[in-house]
Amino acid sequence: MVPQHTHRTFTHPDVLAAVAAGASWADPETDPTRIDWTPRQAAAAIPFKVVDGRPVNPCESTGIRYGRNELGHWGEQVCADALVTLTDADTGRRWLLMVERSDGHGWALPGGYVDPGEDPADAAIRELSEETGLWLPATIAAYEVDPARYVPDPRASDEAWMVTAVTHIDLGERVSFPPVYGADDARRAAWVRAENFDVLTAHLAVVRDGGKVFPAHRAMLADALGSGSDRQ
Repeated sequence: MVPQHTHRTFTHPDVLAAVAAGASWADPETDPTRIDWTPRQAAAAIPFKVVDGRPVNPCESTGIRYGRNELGHWGEQVCADALVTLTDADTGRRWLLMVERSDGHGWALPGGYVDPGEDPADAAIRELSEETGLWLPATIAAYEVDPARYVPDPRASDEAWMVTAVTHIDLGERVSFPPVYGADDARRAAWVRAENFDVLTAHLAVVRDGGKVFPAHRAMLADALGSGSDRQ
């Protein structure tokens, strides 16, 4: 928990500029007490409280008690991420598709916001193609979608936070890897060695210019890939 005396009020100027410009990713309302929270609470993937008309982060205290920090949506924002793997047919090694975020927060799974009424798997596949140029073959095996989980996003506040649903997509054994490139919100895209989470972080550090995993995705990827002690 963050000590009470460090709590502060902050909304990034870019969020306020987005509100003024009518950007779709930012709630136009600047005062959360004027929002009808009943439908948002009913639809939430993770239940949260509203105190004095203001939403309260259900999973952590961020140090920013009032305001949206760098997020545009008050309360819960649902995202979808694509965890795409393949196996090198020559070496038997597992590789994971990742993107380097253009905001400087590191390497992450391709993903983004789920549009209203959109299925999380459809959102993950859409974001995958937008950020990496990878179009999934029609012959792909069935994918699995995890339940939505809270992610400790460094851009969050006590009044604006992220949850995500991860779609797992395995492309099977490949002699050659599908080409990918960074687009939209991704500076670049690449296949990263990922027999386990320790191998992943080491590969990024050595091969990708000291790259680090996006903080919001660290626990999620460690759970999905296993640690070095879980090597196959």
